[in-house]
Amino acid sequence: MDARRILLVIFDGLGDRPLTELGHKTPLEAARKPNLDWFAANGVNGLVDPIGPGVPAGSDTSHLALFGYDPREVYTGRGPFEAAGVGIDLEPGDIAFRGNFATVDEKMRITDRRAGRIHEGTAKLADALDGMKLGRVKVMFRAGTEHRAALVLRGRGLSPKVTDTDPHAIGEEVRQAEPLESAAKATAKAVNAFTKQAHKILKDHPVNRSRLAKGEPPANAIVLRGAGVYPDLPPIPERLHVKAAGIAGVALIRGMFRAFGIDVLDVKGATGGLDTDMIAKADRST
Repeated sequence: MDARRILLVIFDGLGDRPLTELGHKTPLEAARKPNLDWFAANGVNGLVDPIGPGVPAGSDTSHLALFGYDPREVYTGRGPFEAAGVGIDLEPGDIAFRGNFATVDEKMRITDRRAGRIHEGTAKLADALDGMKLGRVKVMFRAGTEHRAALVLRGRGLSPKVTDTDPHAIGEEVRQAEPLESAAKATAKAVNAFTKQAHKILKDHPVNRSRLAKGEPPANAIVLRGAGVYPDLPPIPERLHVKAAGIAGVALIRGMFRAFGIDVLDVKGATGGLDTDMIAKADRST
């Protein structure tokens, strides 16, 4: 029996551009990193285009490619992975979105897309939105890592073919969702109703009253993007005949592991932020 083990470590987002203040080096070039230097000196190095030359790879599409799935064939949107990562069990017909807790002014203009990178109180804010009814559409809403969240709409006749409400820019108003096909009109209507109701609930929530009292930006709005349906992917254990487990600090990647059929290992201190406990993650992987 072949009992070899494979450890795949992905430094998602580690690449950067040269900076003048670092002597025209990238942060990775300038950093003290004896362990990575050892691997570079004793291993094989090269460049990989996860999807294809010249194709920008996001965290979701690049992980699909790295694990052997062609994102051009199976990718439906980031939302389903985020939802799976925060523990929402998706059913056929569900539409999932990735969302941000954001800060808006009285005219629904964005002043902070991440609400000060809020990381406390988001579960209470999410609870206030979870279970909302939008006509015949049911809302499932969960907080993710820091300012991130996941929204799932459940009902008949829904379609993921709607535009984002996140304008991706400070100073712009939260956008209205627009249907990209006639079958998505009900989804767009539900998304816009959710945006309006969520703001009404969040702006006076005790968590936000406390944040305002401390001079912190309130998480008084939800902006959405990445609508999709849960993809039907052949599990890695069946496809490659291996046992697989994964560790990740952010909900998006945990959700992708679940979609791949990879067991998710929970590690205390794995936050996905600068304070993540790398030692604990390494110990858990052995």
